[in-house]
Amino acid sequence: MTKCKVKVGIIGGSGLDDPQNQILNCQTIITRGKAENEFGFPSSDLYHGDLNGVDVVLLSRHGPGHTTSPTAVNYRANIEALRLAGCTHILASTACGSLQETICRGQLVVPDSFLDRTTKRSITFYDGTSPKYFGVCHMPMEPAFDPTTSQILFEVGKELGYDIRKGGTIVSIEGPRFSSKAESNAMRLWGGDLVNMTTCPEVYLAKEAGLLYAVVAMATDYDCWRDCEDNVHAADVIKVFKQNVSKIRHILTKAVKHIGEKNWDKEIDALHELCQSSNVSSHTL
Repeated sequence: MTKCKVKVGIIGGSGLDDPQNQILNCQTIITRGKAENEFGFPSSDLYHGDLNGVDVVLLSRHGPGHTTSPTAVNYRANIEALRLAGCTHILASTACGSLQETICRGQLVVPDSFLDRTTKRSITFYDGTSPKYFGVCHMPMEPAFDPTTSQILFEVGKELGYDIRKGGTIVSIEGPRFSSKAESNAMRLWGGDLVNMTTCPEVYLAKEAGLLYAVVAMATDYDCWRDCEDNVHAADVIKVFKQNVSKIRHILTKAVKHIGEKNWDKEIDALHELCQSSNVSSHTL
C-alpha cells in the first residue's frame, strides 16, 4: 500500500512551448490567473490530465510562443504552482549548448550537477516573505537532481535506442545573451559539460519545495568555444531542438509510466525530512 499518490509535473522548455505537446490526455486547464500563488503568476496555464494512467500537470517555462526570457521567468511561482497542484515529481526539458567534444548536436544528457552563474533571480523560497516557507533553510545540493528519477529518464532513453548520456554538469548563465568565447572556455575549465539559462534556480527551488526533480537536456550547439564550428545562434538552437523534439516527448511519456509503477514513499519522505531538518529556524542547532 502506497502512502503518497504520484503526480508528475512536466516543465517544457525551448521548443516545447505548447504545453500539451500532443502527449497528454488533457482533462482540465487551470488558467494562469487561477494558478496565481503567493509568489505570483506561473509562466503559463496548467494543463491537468492523464498520461499512461498517471496524473500529470504540464507547464510551459517560457509561456506560449516563448514570450518570457530566462531572467523574467517566475521560477518560484512555477514550482509553487506545481506543488499546490499536488505534484510529487517534476520532469523538465532544456535546450543546451555543449561544452565538450564528446557531447554532439542532438545528443541527450541527464545531468547530475550544476554550476550557477545567474545573478538576478529569486533563488530561494525562504526569503522571509512566505508563511509556508518560514525561516532559514540551508538545503544540501548534493545530489542536485533526484537520482532515482534521473535514472529512470536515462534507462528510458536507452530502452528507446537514443544516444543518451548519464551524468554531467550544467552551467546556468543569466542570459538572455549567449556567452563570449572567453566565458565559454572558462566554463569548460570549471568542468561544465553543458550551458543553458534555466536550470538554476529551478533545480534548487524544486528541492526546497520537496519535489523530486530531474532533467533531460538536449545539446543543440557548441556554444562558441569550438573554432571549427559556427557560433551559437538562437534560430539554429530551436531548429536542432525541433528536429529532435520527438525524442524528448517519447522519453517523458515512457518515464511517466515507469514513475507511476513505482512506490515513492521512501524517496518522498526522505526529501520532506531533509527540507525540515535543513531549516535551522525550526530547531536548535
